[in-house]
Amino acid sequence: MPIPQTVKTRLDREHVHYDVLPHSQTFRAAAVARTLHVPEQQMAKVVIVKVKAQFVTTVLPATWKVDLHCLRKIFGTHRVRLATEPEISRLFPDCELGAMPPLGTLYGLPVYVDRSLTGDGQILFEGGTHSEAIRMRYWDFAALVFPVVADFHCESMATC
Repeated sequence: MPIPQTVKTRLDREHVHYDVLPHSQTFRAAAVARTLHVPEQQMAKVVIVKVKAQFVTTVLPATWKVDLHCLRKIFGTHRVRLATEPEISRLFPDCELGAMPPLGTLYGLPVYVDRSLTGDGQILFEGGTHSEAIRMRYWDFAALVFPVVADFHCESMATC
């Protein structure tokens, strides 16, 4: 399955230079990084959370875990939880489940990016399918989605 037309149309309309990187079908962002022979730290993954009544796109390195405690502090509420699979399917109807791109604004969602991803010149992420990734300059990505940059990750399961 190619990247969703919604994603391709938006990137092309904005004249963003991007590369589509086909790979064998994988279901975890860290596995995509290994398949494409890039450091897992450079592969971004998307985690959708629900904050009160609103869904939010969070983007962090593939090997890290979202720290819900940190997100609760950032949003100033205890009502923060991971979105369910049925909710994600409704939010990203043209994407394969678990392969949502970090282009949340394209789907009506705000985007929060972990600060650790802003230092690289590029961002690499799943393009809406489990068999194609997208690579682009980080600043082109930021100009597309106007992300809020924050620290909301755990580097290991032990610290969460």
